[in-house]
Amino acid sequence: MTDEMTSSRPHQRLWYKTPARDWLEGLPIGTGRLAAMVLGSYKRERIALNHEWLWKGEHRERDNKPKAHLLAGVRELLLAGNYEEGTKQGADAFGCASPDEPDHRVDPYQPAGDLYLEFTHSYRSSYRRELDLSTAAVTVDYRAGARRGSLNFKRETIAHLKEDLILVRVTAAGEPFDCALWLDRNPDAGCDLSFTTSECQLTMNGDIRNGIEFCVEASLWHTDGTAEVFDGRKVMVSQARELIVAVNVGTSVGEQSAKEECVAKRLKGAPDWKTLFKSHVEEHAKHYGSCELDLSLEEPDLPTDERMQAVRGGARDPGRMLLYYNYGRYLLSASSANAVLPANLQGKWNEDMYPPWDCDYHHDINLQMNYWPAEPGGMQAYAEALLQHIERCIPHGKKAARDLYGCRGVWYPIQTDPWGRCTPESKGWAAWIGSAAWLGQHMWWHYEYGQDETFLRERAYPFLKEVATFYEDYLIADEQGQLQIVPSQSPENRFVDSADAGPVSLCVSATMDVQFVMETLQHCIRAGEILDMDGDRRAVWANMLARLPRMKVGTKGQLLEWNEEFEEAEPGHRHTSHLFGLFPGELITPDRTPDLFAAARKSLELRLASKGGHTGWSRAWTSCCFARLGDGEKAFEHLQYLVTDFATDTMLNLHPPRIFQIEGNLGGSACVMEMLLQSYHEELHFLPALPSQWPEGQVRGLRARGGFTVNVDWKDGRLTRAEITATVDNQCKLKVASDAAWTLTTEAGDSVTVEQRAGLLTFAAQADIRYVVLAL
Repeated sequence: MTDEMTSSRPHQRLWYKTPARDWLEGLPIGTGRLAAMVLGSYKRERIALNHEWLWKGEHRERDNKPKAHLLAGVRELLLAGNYEEGTKQGADAFGCASPDEPDHRVDPYQPAGDLYLEFTHSYRSSYRRELDLSTAAVTVDYRAGARRGSLNFKRETIAHLKEDLILVRVTAAGEPFDCALWLDRNPDAGCDLSFTTSECQLTMNGDIRNGIEFCVEASLWHTDGTAEVFDGRKVMVSQARELIVAVNVGTSVGEQSAKEECVAKRLKGAPDWKTLFKSHVEEHAKHYGSCELDLSLEEPDLPTDERMQAVRGGARDPGRMLLYYNYGRYLLSASSANAVLPANLQGKWNEDMYPPWDCDYHHDINLQMNYWPAEPGGMQAYAEALLQHIERCIPHGKKAARDLYGCRGVWYPIQTDPWGRCTPESKGWAAWIGSAAWLGQHMWWHYEYGQDETFLRERAYPFLKEVATFYEDYLIADEQGQLQIVPSQSPENRFVDSADAGPVSLCVSATMDVQFVMETLQHCIRAGEILDMDGDRRAVWANMLARLPRMKVGTKGQLLEWNEEFEEAEPGHRHTSHLFGLFPGELITPDRTPDLFAAARKSLELRLASKGGHTGWSRAWTSCCFARLGDGEKAFEHLQYLVTDFATDTMLNLHPPRIFQIEGNLGGSACVMEMLLQSYHEELHFLPALPSQWPEGQVRGLRARGGFTVNVDWKDGRLTRAEITATVDNQCKLKVASDAAWTLTTEAGDSVTVEQRAGLLTFAAQADIRYVVLAL
């Protein structure tokens, strides 16, 4: 923070009395293109740097060998019930590149390196390290020892969204300071580094052999001290009271060279930090401030690590989820605001040359969960990076569908990197055909929330049709004429009948795959109706829907995960894939499918009873499912577990044992939104899963399907007031019970107010409402 700005409220800041002990305890900032982790040490500050396109680039042109001729044999085995051999042969055929090639060619996401600042003074007292979510600024304050006593020392680091740079400012009140600066990167035998240093700029060039090139620049944009080069590639700044460093990273991906990207983004203008910081805060507010939640709770103003430890020890702190919710929104902004690429498994933050799972894009929940809060949370612009990722894969996805399965349309892998390649790279896990459909859900959401028919016509519907086309060719009719999905998988689970043939079981028509086909075809039919297109194809899709297997309920009252009630090899598995139709899908609802709704809950309870939900992202999904089930107490309970059991003291989501994965943070934020407003089937349901721990509050700027912005107030656990603003002409359906909804016809700009008094709903409008109908 600057001196002109006061500290934000506790639910808008993470703060600590000690420096980070390691990278995982750092504080993240980012523009979407660039990212940095600030560790905040006394003597030697380390700022770890990333660039969204800095992936190794060794396998940018990888391809598939034709394997479609193997499909019939695998199908024959699975249809005959020989799941062990069918799984083995299916994994060999469709779950890896080929027997004679490496089965893992996804490029790992790479660190750009580190900026170091080393000071000659010593620490004395009053240390404070803070990330202010409302200003997106990391500040380190302390009193330092000096020649004649002590000085007040401050370091501020921001990721400037307009300049698209990392900016570091160091100031001292009292005596001047001395500071050495240099760039470095951890040893990497596959990367050649070279350095260029002058009094005003540090440059580190990297060349990944058989991969991409990159460039890191740290420019001394302003200092009132003197600067000189020493030790070959370091700069010493002496007798300064202010130092401002602008940090940039470029890569050779695209039309520019790495150096040209850096040059194009260099900071220009006079050294006016106050103006620069003000423009940064204003731009950040446009991104982060679109959706605000106030829970009217007293919050302890404790250091975040102490607050976390207190809750882990059993202390009540219901407002802590508000901080976690805001942090998730902040992380989505910092990883996506100026991004071309979507957030990966760690957002845009990584320090390892070979990070867990390569920091890749997992298409069987992790990437999708990253963007669950985008549409409802007023951050729909961030979905653009995800949508571009989906479209980038289309050309190779078409080729992959032909090569691997002999089908038209597109096939997407279970995991990939930014190069748009669709190749199976994890033997067993990769033998799955559901990725494109799950990603297509986000195309539909982007239309459904925004109601942009141009987007639907030009981008969403064309992609959804490609997915539907694949299913037209891939599904096969059984002897009864029912359409079956073979081979099929419930990621990443297996049943006992497949023995140890692979890490997952291949089968016939796993529930999740059936749900994907159902949703895809429903969305295609609806899109065709809206656009008045493809009447003949809509008839084909409707026929396919009628011939799909039905979802089944097992002997324990649970929703079956596979086509039969197999014995589960791991009853507490982290994935609850068969519950996709409950959340994030909308196939299983209390009013339209009450039996399946009850069965979905039973499945979730059985999973948890066997110690399921044992990763951060899995616990976030569990919370979202309970919110969709309308159980606010359970949703809140599992959000609590998400923070106490699966987060660092800096609240970064963890996969055991201690691996950062960002989707748990973002899934947690999505769950809070789902507890306050649901709009599946374009029916608005206020406070559907409000927990007793949040008896009073208000939320501003939530978005609902159908093209509405919603503000909600509540007190004593009951709705008091809701304001709905239509962004397009549409009917607004307000769900007031499981079998009743008010339907309002609105025009763009209409504002409708709903108030509840003595259990009765009343309506008022700034514009004419042509009719109000109670629909039973």
